[in-house]
Amino acid sequence: MSNAAYMRPNTRKAYTSFVDKLNKKLQKIAQAWNPRDRDLFLIRLERYFADFYEPLASLYQSRPDFEEQFMALASLIIAAYAERPEPLKKLDVEREITPDWFQRESMVGGIYYVDLFAGTLKGVREKMPYLQELGANYIHLMPLLKPREGANDGGYAVEDYCAVNPELGNMDDLENLATELHSNNMSLCIDLVVNHTAKEHEWARRAMEGDPKYLDYYFTYDESTLPDAYEKTLPEVFPDFAPGNFTWYPNMAGKGKWVWTTFNEFQWDLNYTNLAVFCEMLSYMFFLANKGVDILRLDAVPFMWKRMGTNCQNQPEVHELLQAFHSLMRIVAPSVIFKAEAIVAPQDLIHYLGTGRHTGKECELAYNNSLMVLLWSTLASRKVTIMTHTLLNMPATPVGTTWVTYVRLHDDIGWAITDENAQAVGENGFLHRNFLNEFYSGKFPGSFSRGELFQYNPANGDGRMSGMTASLAGLEKAVEKGNPRDIDLAIRRILLLYSIIFTYGGIPLIYMGDELGLCNDKSYLKNPLKANDNRWMHRPAMPWKVAARRHDAETVTGRIFKEMKRMITIRQQTRQLHGASTAYPLWTDNEHVFAYVRQHPAHGNMVALCNFSEFPVTVGANILMEQKLSWPIRDISQPDNPPLRIEWGRLALQPYQFLWLISEDELNQG
Repeated sequence: MSNAAYMRPNTRKAYTSFVDKLNKKLQKIAQAWNPRDRDLFLIRLERYFADFYEPLASLYQSRPDFEEQFMALASLIIAAYAERPEPLKKLDVEREITPDWFQRESMVGGIYYVDLFAGTLKGVREKMPYLQELGANYIHLMPLLKPREGANDGGYAVEDYCAVNPELGNMDDLENLATELHSNNMSLCIDLVVNHTAKEHEWARRAMEGDPKYLDYYFTYDESTLPDAYEKTLPEVFPDFAPGNFTWYPNMAGKGKWVWTTFNEFQWDLNYTNLAVFCEMLSYMFFLANKGVDILRLDAVPFMWKRMGTNCQNQPEVHELLQAFHSLMRIVAPSVIFKAEAIVAPQDLIHYLGTGRHTGKECELAYNNSLMVLLWSTLASRKVTIMTHTLLNMPATPVGTTWVTYVRLHDDIGWAITDENAQAVGENGFLHRNFLNEFYSGKFPGSFSRGELFQYNPANGDGRMSGMTASLAGLEKAVEKGNPRDIDLAIRRILLLYSIIFTYGGIPLIYMGDELGLCNDKSYLKNPLKANDNRWMHRPAMPWKVAARRHDAETVTGRIFKEMKRMITIRQQTRQLHGASTAYPLWTDNEHVFAYVRQHPAHGNMVALCNFSEFPVTVGANILMEQKLSWPIRDISQPDNPPLRIEWGRLALQPYQFLWLISEDELNQG
């Protein structure tokens, strides 16, 4: 039965009209399309029409230009589909047949600044053997589209979405890199900033000149009444160096205007109440998809819709926009998926993966920010209670989606631990967050960390943390002191954290340099464009001379790289770690031991045990029976070891040790 039969009457009517007009456009280029392409296009259009028409109609139908703008989509999607290279069309069909391609246990990510990792996009191609050696096959290249000159928020103030930063190469270089990655079964993720543009973007320049069309691409105000009203409920993203959410431009449009600038003065928020803005951003998505990009990381996506009296994040309309973007991409380039850069509370975050009537219709990936924060919280406190309770109460990922898990990213760490979750296990949330600030900035007695506070607000004690994984985990301090035991403990902490993101559920991301134990880099202080932003301390250049020592097991670098690579290899061979298998934490009888299970319907369970203490501990072995593990049981993180031994009903774990436990009969079944 035709999918149109399942459409609502109004939607079916709109579909019939749309296809009629579309066919007239198709007839003009029919000779350029083979029958297969035409059939696939029309099948996908019918399948996804309701998914983009209904949210767009709900958002824009009251606008007088709705019909005109909506029909402009016909030209847009036809052109994008016609321009799609043949190898990518083949990849589209392949991934439609294997929709779990990004959920597979073989997926392991690496995240890199192009300039800091390899200088240019051509340099990244030259360094592909290193990525392959590590086992990374999901390559996230940090913002590489052309930014404004000067301060640009680390590349997130984009001047031209169709050009690569000339310091990194050009669009041909990006396309060639994507092609080579695909030929090696690797995928490419890049950032697409959807909430704002640089004030130097063509649209912003035209708006500055007073062009009414482009003034409507942004939020602009002649006087401060509305900005002041919005400010009453808006938080400040960068209170230290970019306070407020609006900027006054005295020469704009010849008379001066206020512009909505959530992040920085030079980043102008886009006005998605204008359907033309949606269409323009969609055209950029198609352009990048046709260059071979596999994953679009949608930066600042929670901010896309504004509503008076709210914090202007996570509004319902954001999810309508995402569904429309997603369904249109499924027509033109169904092998491309979306990743939501939504660092928000879990109850808000889960909706970016699609829930309710949006299930399966928004982003396939989202960052598990809560897990990352909880890892650092637990490492400092040595107590797993907040982490276990919080993760038990996190909603499950919808079918066909998965998390991106990580220990560290390019951004600061905000202590997103709620008062409610802390109180549930007998802790005070405010005091715990203050403790984390003190501990990771090295001020707390006995702290092993070398981090620095970022955007600290003394009025409410709110602060975030900067620092490389190795420095936060104690390696920098231990190496300076030259204490072998402290160095060993720091390495164990790093590996413990990564052991969890490799196995808890989702695509694990290795932040550039963590596999080598890179520490904080203070050279940013010499650069006036970076000196006031200490996040650059955890954005070091890749020291290839250090990387050359990665095979020397006598060095700290060699020890970390060897163990990281070994864990990756084991992960990629473990069926229980497929992204669709259930993951949830387990309570143990030891407050230092974090436990969780991965449940696979065909391959049984894997139970992980993690000691967050620098001392040997024991934990009751009954947890293994409860999760249906049968003897003999093996720790696959150490496959050469004999089967697990139990003494007096308890399992022993050494300082910061982790175990990945699977029944031997499951291993024998492959």
